[in-house]
Amino acid sequence: MSTIHWTEDRTARSARWHSESAAPPPRRVVVADDRTTAATAHRLAREGTALLWRGDFHNARHLLNAMRRRADRRPPRQGNTPAESFHLHRQARRHRARLLGRLIVLLEDDHTLALRRAPDVRRACAEAYGAPTGRTAVALTELLGVLGAWQWRERGVEVPALGARIHPHYGVFSPVRGEYVDLVARAPLTASPPGRTAFDLGTGTGVLAAVLARRGVGHVVATDIAPRALACARDTVRRLGLGGRVEVVGPALFPEGRADLVVCNPPWLPARPTSAVEQGVYDPDGEMLRGFLNGLADHLVPGGEGWLILSDLAEHLGLRSRRDLLTGIEAAGLRVVDRLDTRPRHPRARDTTDPLHAARAAEVTSLWRLAPR
Repeated sequence: MSTIHWTEDRTARSARWHSESAAPPPRRVVVADDRTTAATAHRLAREGTALLWRGDFHNARHLLNAMRRRADRRPPRQGNTPAESFHLHRQARRHRARLLGRLIVLLEDDHTLALRRAPDVRRACAEAYGAPTGRTAVALTELLGVLGAWQWRERGVEVPALGARIHPHYGVFSPVRGEYVDLVARAPLTASPPGRTAFDLGTGTGVLAAVLARRGVGHVVATDIAPRALACARDTVRRLGLGGRVEVVGPALFPEGRADLVVCNPPWLPARPTSAVEQGVYDPDGEMLRGFLNGLADHLVPGGEGWLILSDLAEHLGLRSRRDLLTGIEAAGLRVVDRLDTRPRHPRARDTTDPLHAARAAEVTSLWRLAPR
């Protein structure tokens, strides 16, 4: 167990350290409160010192925003290629996250945040972290993410293709980008759905498994390697009353057996994630994509299809070429039956201040219908 140590009121103190991004515990911790200025906080954070906040909760948020503005005064450098610009952008984001993560707060034995004007965070923390295990220090940025995720979960995300709301759990990628869901909702099912079996690999919230079941597929097996995703998918199945049609298993990529249809929406950028929720976007070396392609033929019944839902953003960023993808498909003994394309509708595609705007504006998300050769 990682621990942080500090001195407060001339007394040596300690607490358990928790970081979802696996950040190491800070070596030096000082107490900060409403008298701490943004300049001081920014300087200490840049030196590697963590500030344990003991003042007003809302003032802590104001201080965090002031530190963020200072960190953003120097925008990331642009590279000579899109790939270099992407890596410099990620590097700058990681640096900023480390700096802002040095403003920390203390959760008490029951997950209470004992600060003036602090919200009740106990239920949100219990959902994210599980049962309390003693006083725990976390970054304020992480705690705000936990609270935001809890609000998402309570409110839910409307999915028009389902005519229902999905309630994503903490650390599980939310289906806010509806274009990939719409592709699965309109792609042709080539056989009588009631007799079909489908696998949904990397199910996340379970949204694609639910779409397939609502389209009439008789039995859907949803898998994931992340325990939080498995719990979220099971919750989705229960909420939508699909327990008789959708089975959630794992941790695994492929379930046992074969199916008429195998669907996979892997992370679309071959880069290393820095948090649990980023695993829905970043996949080091495209490991899940390769695993899907290489295992697909062995998990299809004769005449079955695989649906690969993939953004081409990596191609526009120079991280993967179209030739790389087609070579991977061919090397796995597969052929392309058809491809359905859609353009992104999310706001970042129109944000001209985004350093990766050119790539995002050109992005196309495709559903590749694949079959064994």
